[in-house]
Amino acid sequence: MENQNQTLHKRRVRYKGKYPKKFEEKYKELQPEKYKDTIEHVIQKGNTPAGMHISIMVKEIIDFLNIQPGEIGFDATLGYGGHTKAMLQCLKGKGHIYATDVDPEESAKTTKRLAEQGFGEDMLTVKLQNFCTIDEIAKEVGGFDFILADLGVSSMQIDNPKRGFSFKVDGPLDLRLNQKAGISAAERLDTISRDELAGMLYENSDEPYCEELAKAITDEIRKGNRIDTTTKLRQVIEKTLDFLPEKEKKDIIKKTCQRTFQALRIDVNREFEVLYEFMEKLPDALRPGGRVAILTFHSGEDKLVKKALKEGYRAGIYSDYAKDVIRPSAQECAQNGRARSTKMRWAVKAD
Repeated sequence: MENQNQTLHKRRVRYKGKYPKKFEEKYKELQPEKYKDTIEHVIQKGNTPAGMHISIMVKEIIDFLNIQPGEIGFDATLGYGGHTKAMLQCLKGKGHIYATDVDPEESAKTTKRLAEQGFGEDMLTVKLQNFCTIDEIAKEVGGFDFILADLGVSSMQIDNPKRGFSFKVDGPLDLRLNQKAGISAAERLDTISRDELAGMLYENSDEPYCEELAKAITDEIRKGNRIDTTTKLRQVIEKTLDFLPEKEKKDIIKKTCQRTFQALRIDVNREFEVLYEFMEKLPDALRPGGRVAILTFHSGEDKLVKKALKEGYRAGIYSDYAKDVIRPSAQECAQNGRARSTKMRWAVKAD
């Protein structure tokens, strides 16, 4: 019984110094309802609080979607629920939003948070499934007046070391949005061939050192050294690019790490296949005059979205579409560094 009590009464980890670096020690940031001042301070510094996600281009999205009370909408990626909340507020208690998310852990937290803010099941239906199932939901509800697809990975997932999304902290090399489905990035690397890996790095993130990295990673695994943590993968990248001039080395290694992790994430979550399927099903899911806004975060996604909307416009499916990409304001990028790579595209379904 004594041992059990010791476990139950274990004190939480306190801040080490004024601003802790470890995710687990940021207990104030992980409780935004309780420590509002800390949250505001972190955001003012241009950072994203741990366990939180700052929604990007909310004003631009709301301005374009022009949501009216009584309309039916679809949020492809619920995430932290920032965009969802802004759209729900536009409905003024009339209408409904259907949202999808494949992350069981984060979607449960967001659903609870939104319900506590007055957006319960009468206004919001959250489905734990991939957004490429939009056709099933649209058939069920008779189509949508507005749709938002934010294709970015939420900060809660990036920052949590247990999810393996970031090379900056040590954690298991996982990278799955739903850790209960599919295989992890470490398992993917276990069996991948050198050519396939080089192709993946090039196709998914335009990695200029794709050949060198593919050789180094597959050689390491062939020697029996499994790359199953974020640190191990980062170290292989650092070692591979050690030949670079000292002046440029640090910056290039950082960007290469970002691109490598991105390429693996896209692969294990089948992001391009899912997006392609979504874009194919999108026209039939929209009601006549319906609006769609899509946020992309890298060139591969953006090209796919641009091509699909352009083809839809030429075929007479859309009455209008974004010929030029919309970018976040300089002010937003200064306040939220993660907004910098964002591009917004939109389309309107023909009547």
